[in-house]
Amino acid sequence: MERSSGMLKIGSYNELVVERMVDFGLYLNPKPDEVLLPLKYVPGNTRPGDTLRVFVYTDSEDRPVATTLEPKAVVGEFAYLQVKDVTSFGAFMDWGLEKDLLVPSSQQQDRMKVGKNYVVKVCLDDMTGRVYGSNRITQNCDKNPKDLSEGEKVNLLIYGITKIGIMAVVNNRYSGLLYRSEVYASVSVGEKTTGYISRIREDGKIDLTLKSPGYQSVTGSGAGILETLKKKGGFIPCHDKSSPDEIRLIFSMSKKEFKKAIGGLYKAGSIHITDKGIQIKT
Repeated sequence: MERSSGMLKIGSYNELVVERMVDFGLYLNPKPDEVLLPLKYVPGNTRPGDTLRVFVYTDSEDRPVATTLEPKAVVGEFAYLQVKDVTSFGAFMDWGLEKDLLVPSSQQQDRMKVGKNYVVKVCLDDMTGRVYGSNRITQNCDKNPKDLSEGEKVNLLIYGITKIGIMAVVNNRYSGLLYRSEVYASVSVGEKTTGYISRIREDGKIDLTLKSPGYQSVTGSGAGILETLKKKGGFIPCHDKSSPDEIRLIFSMSKKEFKKAIGGLYKAGSIHITDKGIQIKT
């Protein structure tokens, strides 16, 4: 994933030793793999022999250069970035450095537009050492989720919304799908959230859910129902005979989940269930 130029990891953070000082900055790392840290990025009171944590990438002439600025993502990571400029050969995105991140036209899922934000993966061209971005997210995700298990809590970055569902980067590495029928809160591209692995298919594809599966889900949903009941004065005219739309509107969950949750609350002695609705026990 990372290309090394000798000791240098291009597109990543490096811990490098200050070798010598010049009028226009510092040279880090011994020759022939030295890299310039321009003067404007040099921390105060830095001396030869000091170790600095810097991000290394290449300048317009493909020479390694260091900075103490922190990019919004390093090689191998995904980020939600804004397009600053568009040319015939690609789009330039703001990733927190003076040099913008180029997303070549061949790496754009759809033609990018100035001012819009897109989820991209920061990549490295092993032949040239150049860092670039790709908006082809699914193709750039690991297809072998061997370190994931069903029911596991994961970090999600939403990158696409389709007719079938919502696509998300899982743990900054894999691609997963949240089915529309199972999403009851609004989500948007670029949003970061947590979810759970509901199923790992034989072909490696991942089905996701925003609700913790099994008993924990009922507990979490039950807590949400109790909270809503408290806000409504302890009673809501909603029960297991209510319509799915009404339940979804009030509790942001499916009727199936609602019925399981109020069943758990009833067994726990937390609520009364009547033909008129549900009420908190006092």
